[in-house]
Amino acid sequence: MGKRVRRRQLLSSLTKKQKQHLRDFGEEHPFFDRVSGKEAKPQICQLSESSDTSNSESESESEPEQVSGYHKLLATLKNASEEEEDEEEEEEEEDSVDDAEVNEEDVSEEEETAAESAEMQEKVTLSAEAEEENHGDGETPGESQKPPAEFTDAKHEALFSLETNFLEEEGGDDCSLKVSQDPFVHHVNKELKEKEVQALPTNPKTTHRLKKPLGSTWTKTNGQFMSGPQKSRCPFSPLQKELFLLMNSYRDLFYPERTALGNGEEIRRVYCLHALNHVLKANARVLSNNTRRRSQKPGLSEDDGFRDQGLTRPKVLMVVPFREAALRLVQLFISLFEGDSKKKVVVSNRKRFQSEYGSDPEERPPNLKRPEDYEAVFVGNIDDHFRIGVAVLQRSIRLYAPFYSSDILIASPLGLRTIIGGEGVKKRDCDFLSSIELLIIDQADIYLMQNWEHVLHLMDHMNLLPLDSHGVDFSRVRMWSLNNWARFYRQTLLFGALQDAQINSVFNRFCVNLEGQVAVRNVPGPGSISHVLAQLPHVFQRMDPENLATAIDARFNFFVNKILPQYRDAIMSHTLIYVPSYFDYVRLRNYFKREELNFTHICEYTQKPAVSRARHFFLQGEKQFLLLTERFHFYKRYTIRGIRNLLFYELPTYPHFYSEICNMLQATSRGEEATWTCTVLYSKFDAQRLAAVVGAERAAQMLQSKRSVHLFVTGEQ
Repeated sequence: MGKRVRRRQLLSSLTKKQKQHLRDFGEEHPFFDRVSGKEAKPQICQLSESSDTSNSESESESEPEQVSGYHKLLATLKNASEEEEDEEEEEEEEDSVDDAEVNEEDVSEEEETAAESAEMQEKVTLSAEAEEENHGDGETPGESQKPPAEFTDAKHEALFSLETNFLEEEGGDDCSLKVSQDPFVHHVNKELKEKEVQALPTNPKTTHRLKKPLGSTWTKTNGQFMSGPQKSRCPFSPLQKELFLLMNSYRDLFYPERTALGNGEEIRRVYCLHALNHVLKANARVLSNNTRRRSQKPGLSEDDGFRDQGLTRPKVLMVVPFREAALRLVQLFISLFEGDSKKKVVVSNRKRFQSEYGSDPEERPPNLKRPEDYEAVFVGNIDDHFRIGVAVLQRSIRLYAPFYSSDILIASPLGLRTIIGGEGVKKRDCDFLSSIELLIIDQADIYLMQNWEHVLHLMDHMNLLPLDSHGVDFSRVRMWSLNNWARFYRQTLLFGALQDAQINSVFNRFCVNLEGQVAVRNVPGPGSISHVLAQLPHVFQRMDPENLATAIDARFNFFVNKILPQYRDAIMSHTLIYVPSYFDYVRLRNYFKREELNFTHICEYTQKPAVSRARHFFLQGEKQFLLLTERFHFYKRYTIRGIRNLLFYELPTYPHFYSEICNMLQATSRGEEATWTCTVLYSKFDAQRLAAVVGAERAAQMLQSKRSVHLFVTGEQ
């Protein structure tokens, strides 16, 4: 008898449910298989180690009725619930069957089979996970343990999934909530309709809206960074577009690639747009709610729909290093309000602001020659002690507004420190920081050269509960402000020119935005050592402190005991010691005085006549050592002449300072090139600075190498 005839006979004897299973899965359900005309009892089979399904294709063709015990065992774990069986029976009544008839014997046979399957389910001694493990190890199913009760319950089987079981172990009873909030689950579970797919190419690329009049004035204000047809299609440059999308998502952002010569002005404009957009939207909501409250009938209870304010009015704090930067911020605000409109925005106290924050070009010496990056940073008024409040209205800006009547505060770290005060000071105030919703810290690297403690002091006093009510209407205050959760809603935008451990620490410690964080981490390139033109051997000596707390003392002891004795000889004259930290500078200066070494020193607090004398003595060789601080080099950028030996007590904060200092040896070249030396101290805690100087690959090798001394030679032909 042929296979087709046997198959027709087999189909004619099947019930509707068996045929439905055959159509869905291409094979009969193991519970309804017949062997020799009798229902097969559950058996325990010995599985081979190499087989997953036990039957090959040829065996399935010749013996379609043979089903392995492994499949029968797994099938017992897949029984549907009673509701699912009812739904399947209703669907089967609607389907037509061409080649089979249902009789009372089939119905009774189906009921008997269902009863037997229920008994078999109670007798199962293997779970699905144990079966897979035993099958891979070649063990028999009977040797495994019993599964948990919830896996044998048909009602609970629908809850079994990898995500929920994993989250139950991690987070307890809240696993279903975590799964539903997983962005990945939302992404893969979203089902698009055909109309949505067809509309995707025509969807607008930018969906964020700007508050009036920013949408029309931004194009003119930002016109210099746009060109050609891109200006009408997208009013942002590629960098501005990426940054604005992140800003508008209200995530915390740390962007360490901001440079005064490159993209500094480009970044300043986009965060000013975001700040002003935030203030205008917040003020518009308050005005709208004021109108609603006035039109509300008396006697009606107010609900939480009017909660639109913080505990104090200031919403945005912009921290910049110099008055020139504050001047540019206010000018951008005015430009964003006016745009192409013929109506000029009303700016109160404008003349006073120009006189106090502007600069006189004649004050700058005409013959002063400094690097381009220095000119870009120290342009205009570089006073670092200031603070100003800005109140923003519909068509007017009020400068020098009282802090508690301002929307935007612009200040330097020093200006904020003097008003916040310290512990024990009678006149101190930090309540104006209680409801800051947007904190912008620009040019963060410059604060490392000013006083980083002011930044830490500011962050410690952000979003604290105020000590006074300051006339606030508590019925209008948002609940998360009353609950002292404002720091979780504050967005922090941090911009700088370099990667530094102290800046990273502030971003990781004080930025706890509920929307998340975005930090840019670009791999350093070849390093600033590639810009050294002088023919010079660079000796990098690694020290191995036990931990970060002992690194400062370990560096000092290593320098005094192992490095300095090599330079005490009179032959090693004209030695410049570059010291980044002022505290290390003071410690070395005191040690040199105690040891009565022939040295001179220059720091950022040294008066100009003393600087001239120190440079002269060092050039003439009257002083063997010159201690130089990094802050002095940052603020003055003098060329030190007469250097023959260089000692970097620590790697520079700015990587390009390394090449600048090394190239100073060429300033007074008198044929001593063969005797020039350069020694650098570093440890594993200087990984970021080391990578910026020698490159990421070399830094990794130097930190992992068993050797503690590494040599590089620059300037070779």
